[in-house]
Amino acid sequence: MPSRDPGGRAPARIPDSVRTELTYRYDRLRAIAGGILETAGTTFLLLIAVRVFDAGPTAKALIVSGGAIGHILSPFAVAIVERGRWEASRAAAAISFFGSACFVVAAMFPSLLVFVVASVTGMTAVNAVIPMLTQMYQENYSERERGAKFSRAVMIRVAVSAAFSWVAGGWLSGRMDVRYPWLLGCFALAYAFNGFCLSRCPTRALKPGRGMSLFRGIKYVKTDRSFRWVLASWMLMGFGNLMMWPLRVEFLANPKYGTDYSAVTIAVLTGVVPNVARFIMIPFWGRMFDRMNFFHLRAVLNVGFAIGILAFFGGQSMPWLVFASIMFGIANAGGDIAWSLWVTKLAPPARVADYMSVHTFNTGTRSLIAPLIAFNAVEGVPMWMLGIVSVALIVASSGLLVFESGRTADGGKLKGVPLVEEGGD
Repeated sequence: MPSRDPGGRAPARIPDSVRTELTYRYDRLRAIAGGILETAGTTFLLLIAVRVFDAGPTAKALIVSGGAIGHILSPFAVAIVERGRWEASRAAAAISFFGSACFVVAAMFPSLLVFVVASVTGMTAVNAVIPMLTQMYQENYSERERGAKFSRAVMIRVAVSAAFSWVAGGWLSGRMDVRYPWLLGCFALAYAFNGFCLSRCPTRALKPGRGMSLFRGIKYVKTDRSFRWVLASWMLMGFGNLMMWPLRVEFLANPKYGTDYSAVTIAVLTGVVPNVARFIMIPFWGRMFDRMNFFHLRAVLNVGFAIGILAFFGGQSMPWLVFASIMFGIANAGGDIAWSLWVTKLAPPARVADYMSVHTFNTGTRSLIAPLIAFNAVEGVPMWMLGIVSVALIVASSGLLVFESGRTADGGKLKGVPLVEEGGD
């Protein structure tokens, strides 16, 4: 075994097999914390806002959009890490410890303003580090096994998320106003453990480039047609999906829709059922990511999201809600892997973080705008009509992918057209 630094951490320059082993070990441990934190963004922060603080549409939209701000800031985070020549995993760990502190503050001060600010800041930190994690997977997992290894960590995250949703939802029922600070404390502990695991994963220092990461990435959008088309397609699909995603909790929790379910029922429909379906399907989608043309894979996943939206908001009966939750889970199983790793199919290895920062910036833009539009539009527009608009956007997204797939070879690379040179700025 290679010698370790004074902090006990394996150095960056170690054999590839050891790098893979360490990353795989700590990424699976980190998935436990990720599963707990996932329930914060998908269910519990919004549920606390509705049931404890009786938050208005702007506050609810901001809470839902906290992760979007992290996506928007991710190019700047990448640029700062590159300029400082910091290792990607250690920079991500530092940001995670900051996120833990945010949830501690939210737990200590029972105020809507503090809750919104701390929740938004905490969820911002979750997503600001994503390009650094993608770079870590690019460095430490080979192309032939990247999807499979990543999917196993996702399975753990999904299982923990489902179990935690069930337990926390039942524990909060009837006592949410008293017990929610303890739940926020659990999120803080999970965040701290996430940071510890990241600090143990080996990565090299990010290669500095000229200018801010986002603006370098814009050059790649101009020169790489596949990258450009996938970004356009993802913008349509993401906008349609993100309009309806946070409205699931609103739809189930607000009495005006005739679906005033208990906290545990909401947690089951938005957390447990879809996560069980995700858990079952993740290994399949992990293999498909490694073997299937990315454009075809993304188009198939789009169909699953469209069916889920139509079923969830088109009918109020429990069988339809359960069916829709299962479809969301199946589509999300593949969506997790595709969203996190797809740039490794197109980007030069040294520029994966830059490519990913453009993708996360676009994700953040639509994630910030879509919930604001949705929560305000739903005041005067029926939910089923918003669902139709969402599905139309997803169908248009699939059309772009089908059109572009004719120009691709294995894995989504252009036929006979070189991508940006490796390491080029």
